This record gives sequence, C-alpha cells and structure tokens, in this order.
Amino acid sequence: MENLVEESTKSFSIQVTEEGQGKRLDLFLAEANLSLSRSQAKHLIEQKMILLNQKPVKPSIHLKTGNVISGTLPQPASLSLKPEPIPLLVLYEDPSIIVINKPAGMVVHPAPGNPSGTLVNALLHHCNDLSGINGALRPGIVHRLDKETSGVMVVAKNDESYHQLTRQFKNRTVEKVYLAIAHGNVKHNEGQIDSAIGRHPDQRKKMSTKAKKGRVALTRWKVLERLGPFTLLEVHPQTGRTHQIRVHLSSIGHPILGDPLYGKKGTVEMMKKMGRQALHAHRLGFTHPRTGERIRFVAPIPEDMKEVLGLLRSERSREI
Repeated sequence: MENLVEESTKSFSIQVTEEGQGKRLDLFLAEANLSLSRSQAKHLIEQKMILLNQKPVKPSIHLKTGNVISGTLPQPASLSLKPEPIPLLVLYEDPSIIVINKPAGMVVHPAPGNPSGTLVNALLHHCNDLSGINGALRPGIVHRLDKETSGVMVVAKNDESYHQLTRQFKNRTVEKVYLAIAHGNVKHNEGQIDSAIGRHPDQRKKMSTKAKKGRVALTRWKVLERLGPFTLLEVHPQTGRTHQIRVHLSSIGHPILGDPLYGKKGTVEMMKKMGRQALHAHRLGFTHPRTGERIRFVAPIPEDMKEVLGLLRSERSREI
C-alpha cells in the first residue's frame, strides 16, 4: 500500500494495492501504520472523517485495488484530569509501559459516580508521559479490571505502545491468568466454558450467557485446590468480554465467592470476610511493544484472599 501521512495536520492518503483487495475498510485501516484500532477506525469512518474515493462510506465496505482512502486523524486529546498522589504498587516501568498491581476497590478510569480517586488519576501523578490516544478519560489504558478485582495491569506510556498492546489483546496473544475462589466443589479437574456473552435482557448492569446478541467468549480453567464447599481455580480467559470470568463461572453453577452481581445470596461467613469478589489477575504476559521481547509479570495473591484461603484450609483440615 502507498501511505502518505502529513504529520502537521494528521491528514493522510492511502492508495490500495493488490494486498488490500477485498479487505473491509475498518480492518484495513487498523492494519495500516496509522496507530488506529479497528473500533477507532470504524468511529472515524462513521463520523465521515475518513473517506473512500472522496466519498463517505460504511466501515464494512470491501476495498478494491486502486481505491484511495483519505482522511484526517484527530490529535490525541489533551489530558484534563487532575493528577492525584495516590500510592501505586509498580511492578515494572520503562519509557514505553508501566505495569502495576491494582488493589481491589480502585476504579480504573473516571466515569459518572467516580470522578476521582481512580487508577488514571494516580497514573497522571506518577507519569508525565501517558499516551493520550485513547481519550482524555482513559489515557494509556489498553485493558481494565473491574473495581473489586485486584491484580496486574499494563498501561501504555506512548501512542505506539498503545497501538501495539491493543493489537496484542485483540489478537489474543496476551497471556492472562487469574485466581478465583468459586462456590462449590467443581466436579472436573479442568475444563472450558464456550458461551457467548452479552447484555442481560432484563438487568442492564449485568452481562449474561443468555443474551440474544452475545459475543464469542471462551474461558479455560483448572482446579488448584479443593476446599470443601469452595474451589480455588486458575482461570485463563481467552477473550476479554465484560465480567467474562464472573459470568462464565456463575453460568456453570460455580459463582465467585463474594460476587455481588453473579454470586450466591446470603451471609456466608467467608463472603463477609472477603468483602468483594475473590478474583485476582495473577499473571500477565505479552510482547514488549518496543523491544519485541516476551515478558511476564506476576501480582502476588492479595492478603484478603490469603486470609480466606487460610480459613478454608483450616476448616477443611478439621473436617478430615
């Protein structure tokens, strides 16, 4: 493909070669050297900021050799959020990325009801070079954890790193390993859940495997330890749907201990001690966006989960 980008105005023009013949426009742009994800490309096409042969088109249009794609890329949004001196547990940092161990109870980025005290506010205080390509409210954020899920996260510090990391998550080449304490004695030693996930038909805050328009979701799991009425699982989500692990485990009758949305009701003593869903992002492996080296980071199991596991082991030993 011939790719001309004017840095000063961020306008560009690309002539499609045989290599791009038949490809969807949004996919083609995501694979071009424009630092765009497919969803970003789709949005710009729908906003008529990207044209095909000088005409607005749909993101799904298939390209032909000789087509000319042109448009203007918006400058990364300036970051207007307030930096806050919130302590961060940094596992690794270099000019391209920062890897942190997010505590339970911390929201990743500001949203209605959570304007401050978020991971982003803390990162803005810690770093002065976060990528702004994902917008003013989510600088550098390439993936996220639920508020009450603890564990390892990577954040991009420049636009190229953001683009490289989002592509890895999209292509499912990122290793994601979670630890979960699930209700019940899980029957098999390992298995997988292959059920599409979408918005719950009646409860809009929840996701469900029974949604009419669910997206493909795959979760692999294996038993690490059986603890009487609970099981410690190692969970490997192959996709990244909202609440995926929580929804999938609940769908097979083994919801996560302490999960307020998908868990069991009642005042089980262990639920009160946990105070949140017992889900921890334990390990994250990916290719470094600058060096190309395969790297892996581990966030040790947090104290609250350690305490509950200790109590469950004690009860289990007394029963035996």
